[in-house]
Amino acid sequence: MGAAAAAVAIAERRMIQAFEIAGATSPETARTPSEVGVDEHSRSWHRLVDRAVIREESPGSGRYYIDREVWQAVRRTRMRVLTVFIIIVAGVWLYFAILGLLHSTAR
Repeated sequence: MGAAAAAVAIAERRMIQAFEIAGATSPETARTPSEVGVDEHSRSWHRLVDRAVIREESPGSGRYYIDREVWQAVRRTRMRVLTVFIIIVAGVWLYFAILGLLHSTAR
């Protein structure tokens, strides 16, 4: 599961970088997916469009750009989730470590 999540994050980051390299960072500089060199049928594309990280210049135009503020918000949210997960895992580990220590000293 962790490797799959990492692969998704890498694919999304590459797609964002492609938009940045193409200069498609505002409605005025929007480009088509083929101009940017990305696959608009990929899972990463759909995830980023669903999260409004990649936005269409105007409905039906076929020209897209990245919303950097939304991308930063998505990244911050992911970091928060990861931090909470690590804290929970560490807490569970600590609980069982203390439980084991108490169990071994009770003998």
